[in-house]
Amino acid sequence: MARVTLQDVTKIFSDSIVAVNQVNLEINDKEFMVLVGPSGCGKSTTLRMVAGLEEISKGKIFIDDEFVNHTPAKNRDIAMVFQNYALYPHMNIYENMAFGLKLRRFPKKEIDRRVHEAAEILGLSDRIKRKPKELSGGERQRVAVGRAIVRKPKVFLFDEPLSNLDAKLRVQMRAEIKKLHNRLQSTMIYVTHDQVEALTLGDRIVVMKDGLVQQVDSPISLYSTPKNKFVAGFIGSPPMNFFTGSIVARNGDLFFRDKGIMLKTLKQHQPALKRFVDQNITFGIRPEDIYDKLFAQDASEEFMVTATVELVEPMGAEIFIYFTIGRNNFIARVSNQDTAVANQDVQVVFDMSKAHFFDAKSGNTII
Repeated sequence: MARVTLQDVTKIFSDSIVAVNQVNLEINDKEFMVLVGPSGCGKSTTLRMVAGLEEISKGKIFIDDEFVNHTPAKNRDIAMVFQNYALYPHMNIYENMAFGLKLRRFPKKEIDRRVHEAAEILGLSDRIKRKPKELSGGERQRVAVGRAIVRKPKVFLFDEPLSNLDAKLRVQMRAEIKKLHNRLQSTMIYVTHDQVEALTLGDRIVVMKDGLVQQVDSPISLYSTPKNKFVAGFIGSPPMNFFTGSIVARNGDLFFRDKGIMLKTLKQHQPALKRFVDQNITFGIRPEDIYDKLFAQDASEEFMVTATVELVEPMGAEIFIYFTIGRNNFIARVSNQDTAVANQDVQVVFDMSKAHFFDAKSGNTII
């Protein structure tokens, strides 16, 4: 397989729009790298530049230490799976998978071996004579993946391949793609706007916004130690709650204060927060780190606020409770044993050991 390197890669369109801005990435051999971000962040454009489908404005791309800026897509030894399956409707599964190899004049025996091997890996062996119209959406996507597998490329590129599938099929295909990576031990670059896909699939994740890389890290590190407010809010479902207030000093301790909220910060956080006393600051906390007082053990009033329940959303094994306090709205993710009801005032406890603090101006992480 291959290592992929991007050095200061930039894409500027003719109307001076910078779609990708000085991206630097080192994608290791056999790594599953996911590019994630909102629409228009530059993730698909970055992938297309790696594929050779989009011209690079500035910077360099290497595949296995080979400079490929001017190498045609067909000579880069990559295979790409797109959002729409792009299957030939008049061909059956075997013919769709074999078509690219036939164009490259592979021997018939080699084509047959590769197609049947891919069909076996993808669980399509008993459907190999069917045409696309006879297949489900998930099966069509597997055929598209199979067409890439038979190429045995150095790098697999996936451009939002699951977007056209329903929720249940997306979950199933996520698992199949991950198992496929484990089996093939190949280098894969995967683009998605779905942060759940990113967290479940990626060895590492690249979070992008406005053409810029915000953070490159493992799923756990992205979730627990985001580098800025954007990453913290983008990664996680439901997203992190944010409160904008100030740090105040009282009786030798520091507190986060906003209208209706006064929360004591922990001793280990206070040295980093001292320079923000009496200044605006953003406090963030994830929904699962907020508890109903009735279900919290040894809750201290210094970590507690009274909030009004706006909405209770049962999710089966858990409940999302939407609260309001002052000008703030926030979500708690609690056990399905919780008995809160709409329009009720509830005392909620914040686990301040899981608190995040961000510079209100730059959005960069303080803690």
